[in-house]
Amino acid sequence: MQKPAVTVMVKAARLAGNVLLRNINKLEALNVVQKGRMDYASEVDADAEKVIVKELKRAYPEYGIMGEEGGVQAVNRYMWVIDPLDGTSNYLRGFPHYCVSIALVENGEPIDAVIFDPLRNELFTASRGAGAVLNDRRIRVADRKDLAGAMIHTGFAPRERNRTGAQLKAVDALLVHAEDVRRTGSAALDLAYVACGRADAYFEAGVKAWDIAAGVLLVREAGGRVCDFKGATPGRMDSRGPETQQIVAGNVKNTDILQKVLVNTGYAAEFDAKF
Repeated sequence: MQKPAVTVMVKAARLAGNVLLRNINKLEALNVVQKGRMDYASEVDADAEKVIVKELKRAYPEYGIMGEEGGVQAVNRYMWVIDPLDGTSNYLRGFPHYCVSIALVENGEPIDAVIFDPLRNELFTASRGAGAVLNDRRIRVADRKDLAGAMIHTGFAPRERNRTGAQLKAVDALLVHAEDVRRTGSAALDLAYVACGRADAYFEAGVKAWDIAAGVLLVREAGGRVCDFKGATPGRMDSRGPETQQIVAGNVKNTDILQKVLVNTGYAAEFDAKF
C-alpha cells in the first residue's frame, strides 16, 4: 500500500505536471533567466515549484524544503528535495523529455521518491524497503552482467566543462564495448530509466541533490546500486550535503565495471583537483 507521504507527493507532482503541460504551446512568451553558464530557468519552473511546495506544506508543514528554484526553506530532519522541471533546456526548446522530481529525505537519505513524466503520463514511485513502481507495476534494473552491448546514459553539465576532455576519454573507452552512450538532458529520468531497465547504467558529474535524490532511491529499490566515481556511497541528499556530486548507477555488476572504467581512464581522478 502506498505511504501517505507518497500519495501527497504524487498529487503535488501531477499538479506541477499540469503547469508544465499548460505552457508548452507558449514557450516563446516565457520569461527565461540565466542562473549560470548555460544554466537556465523559466517562470514555468518557478510556478511548478510553488504548486508543489503549497501541496507538500499543506500536508506536512513542519518538514523542511530544498527546491531548485526556491532554495532552502527551513532545515529539518525531514526535507522535501524538489526539482519542479528536470530537463529545463529540453522543455524550453520543445524537446519532449523532462519531468517533475520530488524526494522525501531523512537525515540526508531519500526515503520516498516520485518522478513524473507528464508527457507520457509515467509515474515512478519508490519507498525505502518497499520496492520501485512505474504506473502500479513493479520495476527492476536490467540484468546485463557487463558493458558489452550496454545502453549507458550520461550528461555534460555546463559547470563541468573543464573536465570534458577526461569525460570524453571515458566515453571513448566505454564505446569499445557498449552499444551506445546517450545524453538525454534529464538526470532524474536517466535514473528512472535505469530503475526500469530502459538504460543499463548511468554516470554524470556536477549533479545536485534535487537532480538525483528521487532517482537514487528508485534505482536502489529496483535492485540496483548507486555510488560515486570512486565507488563510495554518494553524499547527503539535502542542504547539508555537497553542492554537486558525481554518480554512477546500474545493477550491482555493471555499476562496479563502469566505476572502474571512470577510474582507469583518469576521469575520477579529475575530481581530486579543484577547478
